[in-house]
Formats: sequence, C-alpha cells, structure tokens
Amino acid sequence: MDDVTGRPAHRRKKNAAPVEWVRRNFFSSVSNTLLTIVSLYLLWLTIPPVLDFTIFSAVWTGTTRDACLEPGAGACWPFVWANIDQFIYGRYPPSEIWRVNLTFALGVAVIVPMLIPGLPARRLNLVFLLIVYPLVAIVLLAGDRPGLPPVPTSEWGGLLVTLVVAVTGIVASLPLGVLLALGRRSGMPAIRMVCIIFIEFWRGVPLITVLFMASVMLPLFLPEGVNPDNLLRCLVGVALFSSAYMAEVVRGGLQAIPAGQYEAARALGLSYWQAMMRVVLPQALRHVIPGIVNTFIGLFKDTTLVLIVGIFDLLGQVRAQLSDPSWSLPQGALTGYIFAALVFWAFCFGMSQYSNFMERRLDTSRGR
Repeated sequence: MDDVTGRPAHRRKKNAAPVEWVRRNFFSSVSNTLLTIVSLYLLWLTIPPVLDFTIFSAVWTGTTRDACLEPGAGACWPFVWANIDQFIYGRYPPSEIWRVNLTFALGVAVIVPMLIPGLPARRLNLVFLLIVYPLVAIVLLAGDRPGLPPVPTSEWGGLLVTLVVAVTGIVASLPLGVLLALGRRSGMPAIRMVCIIFIEFWRGVPLITVLFMASVMLPLFLPEGVNPDNLLRCLVGVALFSSAYMAEVVRGGLQAIPAGQYEAARALGLSYWQAMMRVVLPQALRHVIPGIVNTFIGLFKDTTLVLIVGIFDLLGQVRAQLSDPSWSLPQGALTGYIFAALVFWAFCFGMSQYSNFMERRLDTSRGR
C-alpha cells in the first residue's frame, strides 16, 4: 500500500531502519541522549582543529623551513619529506641503504605467505622465518662480510630499529611464552617453580628498568673484555620481558581447555608433546588470539623505550631531527610526532585487523 506521498510501504520501512537504529543506540534514554550530545560536542571541539592543522592549513610542498613560516600555517610536511631517510634508516650509510631495503623486502616475502591461510609449504616457510631469515638479516644489516662493509648498530636508527626490536620480540616471545606456560602447568615441581619465578620476576619489573639493566649494568657482571652489542642486549631483554607476559596469555588459553581433551589424546596413545602440539595447544591458542595480538601491539609500541639507552628508534629519530637548526619551526615538533603516531597506528591497526580476520575465520571453521 502506498502512503499519501505515493511511496511504497517497503521503501518507508527501509528509510526508517537507519533512524530506528540511531534512536535505539544513541537516544534510547535520557542518560544515553546526554552522553551522545556530550560526545558529539567533544568531537566537534577536537576533530575540526586536527583536520585543519594536519590537512587543510598544512604546508605540503617546499624545500626549506621558510615555506612553513607563513602566518596561520599548519603542519609542515616538507620537514618530514626532507628527513624521511633519517626517519626510516637513521644514520645508516646512504650507499648501503639497499641492504636495508632488501632486508625489508625479504621480510615481507616471508611473513605475508605465513599470514595467508591455506597456502602450501607453511611449515617450510615457518622454518625459514625463524632460522634462515634472521641469519640473512644479520648478515645484510651488520655486514662485515666480503662485499658488505660493516655497519655498527650505533648507526642504525628510525623505523629500522623499531622493526628489528619489535619483530625480534614478537618472534622470540611466542615460542618462549608457550614453553613457559607449559612449564608453569608442569607436574614436575622443579620445572614449575623455575617457570613461576621467571614469569613473576619479569612481570614485576618495568621494561624501562630491564633496558637500563641490560645496557648499563649487565657489562659490569661480565668478564673483562666481554662487551656484547648494545642493541643485542636490548633485544635479549625485550624478548625475555615479553615472553613472560605471553606465557600468562597462553596459560589462560590452556586453562580454558577441558581436561578431557588431554585425557582423550593420551588415550589414543599420543605422547605428552604430541597431545600438546596436535590437540591442546591449537585449541588454546585459538581462544587467546586477542590476548596474543594485544601483547604484540603493546610490544610494538614499547619499542620507543629503547631511546632511554641511546638507541634511536623512529620516535627517537624524530626527536633528534627536531634539533636541526635548518628546520627549527614552531610546528615542527607536532608535525614530527603526528607522523610517528601515524606510522605506529598503521602497524598496530594492521595487526588488530588481522587478528579480527583470524578470529572470524576460525569461528567459521569451528562451526562447520
């Protein structure tokens, strides 16, 4: 039946559906209405100025700071374009930057197939990612081989250091965390006690203290003449720290699995490790995907703390470039920090979305 305006009834329902959804979710009560109005007001106060500074009033072209000195100018993006190499590579020699780019390309070529479900040879790819690729990356980045002049880690910086610390921590923390979680649930008192002490110790110490101890205090306890690389010490500290948090996430997944699953696996004649690897752990890790990814995201953001021990990651390199007198600007610091925030957000948002994708896929496969 048509209404007085001549519109069909099904079209009236379709037009009313969005209005009904808004009313039900934002104006269903007096308190919700007040919260909606306050939220809209706060968004109106924050979003337009941010967009105006970063986009509409921003300076996009120019080769010197003079282009950004006009009255009312917003973000100075020429500052970012002029220092983009430092933000990505730090003080890595320009003639050797191809080694960093090749390392990035190999990493993408190895990691992307691991993230696509259903591709063949995943186990071989995993072995290459965990064993072969780290060795190749060390040779390419550090050099000191025929045809590859050495580049000390003191010259590394920017996004290169951020990814090195984050990827090392992520790759090392998951297997270590699984072993620690299994050890904490072990029936052997000695192994269980060692794992509990390890986990509680590292969880009770701030990461900034771990980095400071690894960089400054650790050499005092080593034999004379033994002085590990500063970045290597930080990588070990980050891996041990993150593995303790990962262990608790995995332990939560193990406790969610009914004991009957393990008993059924043992009844089939599977050994302890076969039952864990084939029956228990796949289910446990599926339950804690959000927790695992949340730990990875936190670790990626915590890489900025390496600045405290003199290692310039992306954020540290941005701060270092702010001291360049040729780009001394009132809005320079804010522009640099916005750029760093966008880079961190892009990586963290990508990990979050992949986590959501895997959750949906695993829920679908489980429901079939």
